[in-house]
Amino acid sequence: MRISSKGEYGLRALFDLAQRYGEGPIQSHDIHARQGIDENYLNQILILLRKAGLIESVRGPQGGHRLARPPAQISLLEALVALEGPLLPPEAGRDSLQPENALDLDIVREVWANTREALESHLRGQSLDDLCQNKRRRSGEVMYYI
Repeated sequence: MRISSKGEYGLRALFDLAQRYGEGPIQSHDIHARQGIDENYLNQILILLRKAGLIESVRGPQGGHRLARPPAQISLLEALVALEGPLLPPEAGRDSLQPENALDLDIVREVWANTREALESHLRGQSLDDLCQNKRRRSGEVMYYI
């Protein structure tokens, strides 16, 4: 699995929007400045995120971008698949030649299937809100609920 700059920057842009959830539309220039992402590349990524239904865009002088759903409802898996496509390629159809012992192939493919499931399970269990809470913990802004 490889995460390209598109995946890295897209996740950082979503994280930036999650931290400002409920504040209204955030302009791409502000995301660019805070996250250090080339603004033209960022705009291309934001288009992908909008098409995937993860963000909404508002036009006009007070416009910008905002999450389409609360941060707790957007998993890192959903975000990365929207940006990168499948995280691990499906095993079927990789090669036309079959090994003499099909059991060898089955055992190796089982490794990839288990790896895919573990990775997807971990990312499915992490939301943008989890990233925000992690940042608050690390910066000392812990919130206690009674």
